[in-house]
Amino acid sequence: MAISAYGAKMKLTTTIVATLLLPIFGVVQQAFAQNSSSKVHVQAGQSIQEAIDAAEPGSHIVVEAGTYTEQLTITNDGTLLIGLGAILVPPSNMTNNTCSGLAGPDTEAGICITGADIELADFVVEHRKVMSVGTPVKDVLVTGFEVHNFTGQNIAVVGGDGVLITGNTLQDGDSYGVLTVGSNNTIIDGNTVDSADVLRFIAICMDDKGDTWVSNNQISGYYIGLCCQTANARVFGNNVTNSCAGAFVDPGVKGVHLFNNSVAQPSPNCTAESGTAGIVVGGGINSTIEFNEVEGMKTVNKTGAGIAIIDFPTGDTVAIPTDNRVIHNFAHDNDYDLALVSNGTGNVFQDNDCDTPAELCSPS
Repeated sequence: MAISAYGAKMKLTTTIVATLLLPIFGVVQQAFAQNSSSKVHVQAGQSIQEAIDAAEPGSHIVVEAGTYTEQLTITNDGTLLIGLGAILVPPSNMTNNTCSGLAGPDTEAGICITGADIELADFVVEHRKVMSVGTPVKDVLVTGFEVHNFTGQNIAVVGGDGVLITGNTLQDGDSYGVLTVGSNNTIIDGNTVDSADVLRFIAICMDDKGDTWVSNNQISGYYIGLCCQTANARVFGNNVTNSCAGAFVDPGVKGVHLFNNSVAQPSPNCTAESGTAGIVVGGGINSTIEFNEVEGMKTVNKTGAGIAIIDFPTGDTVAIPTDNRVIHNFAHDNDYDLALVSNGTGNVFQDNDCDTPAELCSPS
C-alpha cells in the first residue's frame, strides 16, 4: 500500500471517530448547561471530598486552581467533577474505600468512582476482579485535574455506568494511570498519562463488562500502555511512547477493535527478556488491528515486534489466539514489523505497509 493511500484512509478513519464522539460530548455540554443551581465551587484550602459528600446527585463540583492533599471517592450519580487547574496529591493518611487494595495490598486510588455493594475477588495479580455490582454509579464526569503519585491508580472506576474520564493529566500512578473494572459504557478520552522518572506498570487498563472506549490519550513511561481486557472494547487515536508494549490484548478477550493508534520510541529500560512490541494480541480472539502506526520496536537481541499475534501462557495452559485480523497498518523500522508466533487458526495479516518478514507483509 502506498503511504499516500494509507494516509487518506487514516484521515477517513479519524473523521469517522470524530463523528462518533460528537454525540457523547454533546450530552456532556448539555449537562453543564442544566441545573446551574446545583453547582458547587471549591477554593484552594477547602476540601473537595467534603463538597462531594454534601452535594446532591447530579451536582457540578467546580474545583479552582490549587494543590489539594486528598484522595476522593465519588458514589453519587450524575456527579460532574471539574478541575480548573486543580492538582491532587496523596494525603499522609488514607481513607478506606472500594479502591483500597484494588491493585494489591497497601495500594490506593487518587479518585475512586464506585458503585454500591461491590463484590471483589481476592487479589492474585494485576488487580482484583469485580465479581458483582449491586448498584452501579451512573453518568459521572471527571475532567481538568492533575493527579499525582498514588500507589494504586490515579483514577479508578469500579462498577460504573456511563463514566467519562477526559482532559486530565495523570502523573506517576504507580500501578495504573487509569483502571476501569466491572463497569459499562466507560469512556477514557483525551488524557495525558505519564511516568516521568521510572517505568511503571500499566497506563490505562480496561477490565469491564462492556462498551468501553479508550481514545485520544497521550501515554508515556509505562511498561504496558494500553491493557485490553474487555470484550469488544474500542481503542483508538492513542499515542504511546516510552513503553515496552504499546497495547496488549489479553488471553481469551474477544472482539477488541484497536485502530488509528500510534506506538513509537520504546523505553530504553525494556529488557531483552521482557521484550519490546508495539501491539500484541496474546491469546485474544477475533480482534481487529487496523490503521495503526508502529515504529522503532527494537531490542538488543533483535526480537522487537511491531504488531504480533502470539500464543500466551496462562498458568498450566496456553491461550491460543484465533480469528484475529491485522490489516491496513503502517509498521516500519522494527526488528520484525509483523510477527505470528502461534498455532492458532484464522489469524490474518493483510494489506499492511511493512517490510519484514516478507511472507506477512503485503507489497507496497
